[in-house]
Amino acid sequence: MMRNIIFSSLLLIFSISFLSAQDSLATSNFIEDEFDNLIESSNNYQGYKVVDYDALIELRDNTKRHVQDLKNELQEEQSTISNQNEEIENLENQLAQTQEDLQRVNEEKDAIKFLGMPFSKGSYMALMWGIVGVLILALLFFIYKFKNSNATTKEAKHRLDETEKEFDLYRAKALEKEQRLGRMLQDEKNKAKD
Repeated sequence: MMRNIIFSSLLLIFSISFLSAQDSLATSNFIEDEFDNLIESSNNYQGYKVVDYDALIELRDNTKRHVQDLKNELQEEQSTISNQNEEIENLENQLAQTQEDLQRVNEEKDAIKFLGMPFSKGSYMALMWGIVGVLILALLFFIYKFKNSNATTKEAKHRLDETEKEFDLYRAKALEKEQRLGRMLQDEKNKAKD
C-alpha cells in the first residue's frame, strides 16, 4: 500500500513537471514571436532596421515581465519540488517504519513462548517432537519392563502354584502318615494294655 502511495506521488510530481515545462516552452515562443513581429514591423533605412521606440520599450517591459514570471514560476516549482521531496522522504521514512513493524510482527507471529522463553516455530516444533520422542521411548521402556516383570510374575505364580500343590500333597501324605503312625501307636498302646 505504501509503495502505491509513493508511486502515485512520484507520478504526480513528474506529470506536474512535464506540464510546467510545456507552459514554459509556450511562453518562450511568445517572446520569440514578439521579437519577430517587432523586426517585421520595423522599417528599413539604408540597410538598417528602424524600430519604433515605444514598441522596443514595450518589448523590453514584456521581456522583463516574462523573465520575472519565469523566476516566480521557477521559485514555485522549486518550492513544489522541495515540498514533494520532503513528502517523499516522509513517505520513505513511514515505509521503513512500516517495514520494521511488519518484520517485528512477523517475528512475534513466528515466535512461541514456552516456559517463559521465546522460540521460533521450527525450534518449538523440534522441542515438542523431541519431548514426544522421549516420552514414546520411556513408554516403550516401561512396556518392556512391565512385560518382563509380568512374565516373571506369571512364572513365579506358576511355581508357587506347583509348590503349593506339592506342599498340599506332602501335607496330605504327612497327615496320612501321622494318622497311620497314630493308629499304629494306638494299636501298640492297646496291645500293651491287653
